[in-house]
Amino acid sequence: MPGVLSVDAPDIVVPVREEAANEPLRYALRSWAAHLPHRRVWLIGHRPRWTVEVEHLPMRQDGTKYQNTTAAVRAACMHPDVSDVFVLANDDMFVMHPQPEGMPVLHRGPVRTVEAYYAARASGPYLRGMRETRDLLVSLGHPDPLSYELHVPMPVDKLGMLAALDAGRHLDVVHKRTLYGNLAGLGGTEIRDVKILHRAPRGYGPNSPFLSTMPDSFAAGHVGQFVRRAFPAPSPYEQTGRR
Repeated sequence: MPGVLSVDAPDIVVPVREEAANEPLRYALRSWAAHLPHRRVWLIGHRPRWTVEVEHLPMRQDGTKYQNTTAAVRAACMHPDVSDVFVLANDDMFVMHPQPEGMPVLHRGPVRTVEAYYAARASGPYLRGMRETRDLLVSLGHPDPLSYELHVPMPVDKLGMLAALDAGRHLDVVHKRTLYGNLAGLGGTEIRDVKILHRAPRGYGPNSPFLSTMPDSFAAGHVGQFVRRAFPAPSPYEQTGRR
């Protein structure tokens, strides 16, 4: 498959929570194998039994989901065998079209705009972490930071991400993508978020280059059917017939 085992391409790093089957990961791996040039895939945390030909860095996951993913990213950055530049992805991020030049840098626009969107709908630790990360960036000389909290893979430099994690180590819900992206001066292209929360067939289509799902929208929604139809063949990363 064209995406796999490109010597000069980065590794893909995926924090994986403890879950028995993790069918979204199966199809995410298929999408990366088909469309995203890379060298190896690293699963940080849990490794489903059906996976093969992946690197695995086991980790205890006894914190919040935010703490667990931050610890996973730090562990990947500190591991000598992970490529110096890697692509950070979640296990439900699907690359729907070929990216022959590698994963582009994408952002969601100013944090102030994203904050207003969430503040009008809900409160909680995620919004608090967004605000605290924004305040930290302002204090570090970034008065109008960009949000990189998109549900798409993100290119990451290990040393730059470690510096960002150190800068935000006092935050319990650090928005690490946003902190890293601004401190590293990544810039990039603005897009809307691609997370599909609902079962209805709206918000995406055949031209969507990237998609992400929720457990329900993947299992029972139109978007889950759409992704599964797009990648019917097993990837090199799965043992056929095993769940």
